Amino acid sequence: MENRHEHGTRSIDFGFLPIPKHLRYTQDRDALLRFSITRNAAFGICTTFVVANLYYSQPLLIQLSLYFNVSYEEISRLPTLLQAGHVSFMMIYAVGVVLVSPLGDLLPRRPLLLGVVLADICFTLVLAVTKSAHVFEGLSFVVGMTSVAPQILTPLAADLAPENRRASAISIIFAGLLFGILIARVLSGIVAEFSTWRIIYYIDVGLLAAVLVILYFVVPEYPAKNKGLTYLHILKSMAKLAATEPILIQASLITMGSNACYMNFWVTLTFILGGSPYHYSTLVIGLFGLIGMSGVSMGPILGRGIDGLVTWYAILIPTFAMAIFWAIQTAAAGANISAIVIVCIGLDLCDAMQQVSLSTAVFSISESARGRLNAVLILSNFTGQFIGTAAATRVYLEHGWRASAVLGLACAVFQLLILFFRGPHCERYTWVGFQGGWKWEKVQNEDQTEKKDSQKPEN
Repeated sequence: MENRHEHGTRSIDFGFLPIPKHLRYTQDRDALLRFSITRNAAFGICTTFVVANLYYSQPLLIQLSLYFNVSYEEISRLPTLLQAGHVSFMMIYAVGVVLVSPLGDLLPRRPLLLGVVLADICFTLVLAVTKSAHVFEGLSFVVGMTSVAPQILTPLAADLAPENRRASAISIIFAGLLFGILIARVLSGIVAEFSTWRIIYYIDVGLLAAVLVILYFVVPEYPAKNKGLTYLHILKSMAKLAATEPILIQASLITMGSNACYMNFWVTLTFILGGSPYHYSTLVIGLFGLIGMSGVSMGPILGRGIDGLVTWYAILIPTFAMAIFWAIQTAAAGANISAIVIVCIGLDLCDAMQQVSLSTAVFSISESARGRLNAVLILSNFTGQFIGTAAATRVYLEHGWRASAVLGLACAVFQLLILFFRGPHCERYTWVGFQGGWKWEKVQNEDQTEKKDSQKPEN
């Protein structure tokens, strides 16, 4: 069956699945398929439930430990396997991220999104029925590799949004991402309190099926962005970007430290709240995700503010605040529950603003290479989560909550040091130094210069 109309528009996905007519691409309909609040919100919702798939295990660590009859230390590897791959799996996961995310620069993103979500559904269903701890760990790793839809949706949202709404569009995706992390904790905590842990994964299969339907009806069909390039060329150019772009390298290092901080807090929180002096139930621990949501919910609002700030300052503000919240955690997390509540809200708010700002900075490098740029940033993201989960668990089990909080504070200071290597107005290929003054507000001619630079092809 022919899958193109006379104007070259694709009309069928996978050789048999019709593309809704209102989503089919033609040059005269390009503007209609671009940015809209409804489409952006749908992307955010889909991101929420795909990302949640990676985090359902966190409030269940104690129950999973008892069910599989393994130690806390062994069961704490599950979040690591889902998010970054554990030790011997790390290289395999890294290859997975490198191979899948850049495909958005080479292939039409609509069928790519539908395909990865369908794979996610299949592997999650198998995860729900296993009875072996080792099989559960292995399947968790595979599920982590297939949960890559947000890494495709983020650069797609940046492509669809106009220049003056890009940070806002990205902020909605990141709000969905952080909501997914927090909603996963709430849902799994509630379900595990009243039923078996397997039910949450059956629910997840249904939610992912709904995501598949939503994506089918909202993702527009766009032609590939780099038709003249091969897959091998895409991979080579990604390696070149990772080694030659100062903005990307700086953002990747900050992202690594930020995600190490974030996972330090949420992984050790389960053990802090479940132990002395709090002794909270799995349900209460899971409900702490609702507290974090109050901070995340402000992300899209802050996105509008980020659109008007020089990106360097939009990164500095949440990073500095993050260090303050980790100082509070270090001082009082094990003594007063109010300190944990304050830090919970603050860290989620800071993380949302910081990640949007970093992505905005990185996506300004090249419009045609956003899938590859995002792949490098996401690889740094999950590398930081791997380091944060593994290191924080080890430090907490051996030295207690205060030592793990000091580790988080050190990561925040590391981020500030990396940021100050390059000033707010450095040129694209300046590695170290300060140029162009200290002004903090974007002006129109800067936006036009950024747009011109970002449209240069990356070979």
